[in-house]
Amino acid sequence: MAIETTKRKGTAIPLWLPVLFLTIFTFYTDDHVIAGILPEIAAGLSVSPAMAGQLVTVFSLTIAVVTPVAGLLLASTARRTVVLAALAVFTLANLTATAVDHYAAMAALRVAAALSAAAATPLIFAVTVELAPDARRGRYLSTLALGVTGSIAFGVPLGSWIGTSWGWQATFGAMAACGAGCLVLVALTLPATAPKPPVPIRRQLRALAARPILLALTGGGLAIMGSVMLLTYLVPFLEGVLTEPDGTRAVAFAVLGAAGTVGVLAGGYATDRLGPDRTIRWGLGIFTVLMLALVALWLLRPVPPAVLLALIALWGLTAYLSAPAVQTRLYEVAGDLTAQALALNTSLGYLGIAAGGAMGGMIVARADAGWLPAATAVTSVLALVLITLAFRGPHDTGARAGSTQRDGATQ
Repeated sequence: MAIETTKRKGTAIPLWLPVLFLTIFTFYTDDHVIAGILPEIAAGLSVSPAMAGQLVTVFSLTIAVVTPVAGLLLASTARRTVVLAALAVFTLANLTATAVDHYAAMAALRVAAALSAAAATPLIFAVTVELAPDARRGRYLSTLALGVTGSIAFGVPLGSWIGTSWGWQATFGAMAACGAGCLVLVALTLPATAPKPPVPIRRQLRALAARPILLALTGGGLAIMGSVMLLTYLVPFLEGVLTEPDGTRAVAFAVLGAAGTVGVLAGGYATDRLGPDRTIRWGLGIFTVLMLALVALWLLRPVPPAVLLALIALWGLTAYLSAPAVQTRLYEVAGDLTAQALALNTSLGYLGIAAGGAMGGMIVARADAGWLPAATAVTSVLALVLITLAFRGPHDTGARAGSTQRDGATQ
């Protein structure tokens, strides 16, 4: 009854939404926070900084591999139960990390923390789209996405400050405290939803391989890959294109992060007001044009910093604009398989990050940084084509995915 009332009114922000935002913020901060205390962890574990950095890789790779598997296996488990159990494991793993001084033990704990994040993250997004009012679904999703971008902009610097001030163990202690706090808040605020009927994994895979879902997931992964190609090697691009590169680096990343935060919120609002399809077309279309503008700046180099920073601000604004729209449309086409589709979306996002970094490195090594925005523009166009093809047609395809699941449950 409480869920129905929330969906009918759809005006007041439910308490569970900021709680789920904090949970996503905590998970993603835990993923990246090691980068800010790398020298301290390396010294504490008696390994090289390069080895310590592999703890980030272990965490991200675990999420990329385990998230879709967890989505399939936990699909019929109550969302609230999985999130609470995951937060308990996450809290225990980070608390134990405060007393560890061996690299292998730390790597195992990072895997445990990543497993909990992999199990909970897609279900958090799924329960949000299920509980959100239809007219505000995009804004609810953008709130969660803000936890992703905010973890990099605020969570990682805060964790780094804690680690450098009180020791690297204090950073993991802070993450454990955040996990415990989220556990209590989720238990108090998140409504219980009925578990989904069990479906054979083969039937789930068959439904997820349908054209709309498969093309949309591939297109989303390509979009992330293209953006990361330039983001990872933004510094050599800045040094090659600016008249005065010194001092601009920090400003460029700050502008990009702030604009990305605004873009996430704007994407949720646009999804609700303009519809997800138009938001996706506008977001990826303008993003592609901006990449071509960066190519032009490279050809006209050197250019004043103010010109480039203005384009970087627009880049950050449009880079995340279509994310809530894609998630909303995945919900519409996946129906009862929303959690599984969003799990695959998370996994392909991490794979896109890894592939984008690798491809960007190949471009810089074999050509120069000026080719990065051109390559990003190509991947953005491909992503737009795939996502447009995926979501072409009526919005009731979710019913077909849902009927596939219901049919499987009765056999």
